[in-house]
Formats: sequence, C-alpha cells, structure tokens
Amino acid sequence: MREVQRRRQTVLLGHTIEYDVRHSADATKPRIDVDIHGVTVVVPESASLEPEALLREKATWVLDKQRSFERYREDVPDRSFEAGERFPYLGRERELRIEPAPRHEVTEDAIRLRESTVAQSSVKRVLESFYRGRARERFTDRATYYAEEMDVSYGRIEIRNQRTKWGSCSTTGTLGLNWRLMMAPPEVIDYVVVHELAHLRESNHTDAFWSIVAEYDPEYEAHDQWLTENSARLIFSEDDL
Repeated sequence: MREVQRRRQTVLLGHTIEYDVRHSADATKPRIDVDIHGVTVVVPESASLEPEALLREKATWVLDKQRSFERYREDVPDRSFEAGERFPYLGRERELRIEPAPRHEVTEDAIRLRESTVAQSSVKRVLESFYRGRARERFTDRATYYAEEMDVSYGRIEIRNQRTKWGSCSTTGTLGLNWRLMMAPPEVIDYVVVHELAHLRESNHTDAFWSIVAEYDPEYEAHDQWLTENSARLIFSEDDL
C-alpha cells in the first residue's frame, strides 16, 4: 500500500482547520477520519476527488467531531505519577502511596506500591503493571461467572490498552478487554464483560443482541452512557492519546 500525506488548511463555516490528505490503495471510497489527533481525508488512489470539497460537504459533522475531541482532551487528567496523587480504582479515587511492604495492595482509600519495586523501575510502569495484573484477575473472575450464567464458553482473555475500545470478542471466542476498565466502577466492568460474551450468542448488535445484554445487565444503557461520559477519566497517561 502506498500512502502520501500532506498537511493542508481550509476554512469551514468560518473556522480554520488543518487536515491531512492520505491516498490509500486499500480505500474503496473517500472518507473523513476525525480523532483526537486531527482531521484526515482518506482518498482512494484512483479517485480524482478534491479533498476540500468533501470537507465542505461534511463541514458541520467535522466541526462537531473536532469540538467533542477538544472537550475530551480538556478532561484528560494531568497525571504526574507521584506519591500522594489520586488514581481511580474500581470507580473510587484512592491515594497513591509508595511504602516499604512485601507486596502491592489496594485498600479502601489507597493504592500501595512496594517501594523496592518502584526503585527498580518507575511509578508509572509499576502502577500500570499493578492495574494490568488486577485486571486479569477481575476480568477472568467476571467472565467465568457470566459465561456460566449466559451458557456460553469463551476461549481466553487478552489484556489490551486500546485508545477508545473497551472490549472485543473474536470469532474464536477470545475476549479482548482494556485494562483501564479497572479504573471504572465494578458494574461498568460487568457491563463490558456481558456485552462481549453476548456476541458469542449473537454476533451483531441486533435487537436480539441487546435483549441478551439487558437480561444480564438491566442497567446496561446507564453503564454504556457512563463510559461515554467518563472515558477521559480513564486515560492513564498521554501515551493513551
């Protein structure tokens, strides 16, 4: 695949925006991608479309998406990864403490990291490793519980760190779950687990699929909305952006 990028600038509805143009042999039709990094017009190599014409056609949508990502970026926590800082764990803010101890642990009001381990690495790396380890334990426990309740069988669990995706379920039954969910409330974690397991019974997001989800998580709409409204709070560091 050959790709060529050029930074350009245009005015949409009185607003100046910068955008990239990407020519792709894999693209079958022109499209506009907007994410936290900016605006990209993707054009098939054989197409003669003027990218700016497509942007003008979709101007309102592009500007709305840009504004939503600007608000998202403003909500991202500015973390320094120092003792005394507060990090969410299972939906509750807890103070980060670095102490002489035989192991890492979490209490009602604190995440306690073993001082000797931090000294050999960094707070950020040790804390992420702590979250990942707890994520595997909790996700396995909840997936095993709900798989039995829902009469389905999954293959294995992969711990992932995707920017905007919280879960996935492959055709082979592998559950991909984002470790940053450990910062969300327990019921939100359960919703994502139920959502992905439901795909083992209904692959698409049909009415039947949502009926399955509702059976095992009657408050799924509220939990999905929580993720939509609070996803920026679950950003661990700038590497997630």
